[in-house]
Amino acid sequence: MYENLLYQTANSITTITINRPSVRNALNSATMRELKSAFERARTDAASRVIILTGSGDKAFVAGADINELAKLSAVEGADYSLAGQAIFDFIETFTPATSTPAPPNHDEPESQPQTGK
Repeated sequence: MYENLLYQTANSITTITINRPSVRNALNSATMRELKSAFERARTDAASRVIILTGSGDKAFVAGADINELAKLSAVEGADYSLAGQAIFDFIETFTPATSTPAPPNHDEPESQPQTGK
């Protein structure tokens, strides 16, 4: 399903692994699109309650942008690439699973009492 990611769900935990160890998991445009797709998939997966994002190999989680891809872009294309990447990471940062439920109330904390005006 993905060229640059591994996606696995077990015991309600989804692990998304960036799988480009030969380039230290550098993020090219295809990988960034796949990341968004994988998070959207996890959002609708009722079996997924936790998401772990990791990188394969032992050198780096992610080296950053794929400079080999960037080197082929014009200044305008490079700016668009950067904005598209930032939009994907904003999406991940603000991600809320569709299957999430509100946390139960913490009964150890005292409830605030309404002010009586005294």
